[in-house]
Amino acid sequence: MDLFSLPIQTKVNKTIPKNAFEGFTNAKQKALFTSLISKITWSNKLSEETLNLPGKEIKEIQLFKVELKVSGDPKPLLEIIDKAIPYHIIFIISFEKEIYISTAKKHPQPTNENISVVDWTFKSDWFEPERIPFNLYLKKSIDSIYLDFCNQLSGKPKINQKSFNELIELNSKTEQLKKEITKLKTAISNCKQFNQKVVLNLRLKEAEKELKLN
Repeated sequence: MDLFSLPIQTKVNKTIPKNAFEGFTNAKQKALFTSLISKITWSNKLSEETLNLPGKEIKEIQLFKVELKVSGDPKPLLEIIDKAIPYHIIFIISFEKEIYISTAKKHPQPTNENISVVDWTFKSDWFEPERIPFNLYLKKSIDSIYLDFCNQLSGKPKINQKSFNELIELNSKTEQLKKEITKLKTAISNCKQFNQKVVLNLRLKEAEKELKLN
């Protein structure tokens, strides 16, 4: 499964043993690696060495294919892998005939450069591989490749944020609005006072309008 038709010089195709992350896991997480994940493959490496493109903030982008044994949420395990590996990783998670993509913008922990801290995770919905709505545009720099890809995953690629801080701020606001809308809908459903219901409905309309504009 080669989603992005990347240049041959970027290919790695190396299986990563699940026990490679044992130093970052507890007993429960080790068991989850075994029960949930079938195979982890380091498929590609995007760097100055493999693409002849510079990288300033983002030096390398790794592509990892994660095959699941059963349907489940691998997010906690992806966070462990992200914590253990200092480079930015694009995860391609597959189960049966569908896949989804996840990647986390991160930075080194100030007191330990060997451990990464996740700033924000961008991810897609599940989709069929032949209908992939994303692309890796290998232009300008490693930084611009990754920022553009995160823009695509955010669902607002046309806005084209100029920095990761702007993009994370936009996505954070979107998530806050979605949570507020869910809470407002629940409150309206449970509300028995007419006047209070009117106020809640007005705020709901405002929040939904903000979400559309965000």
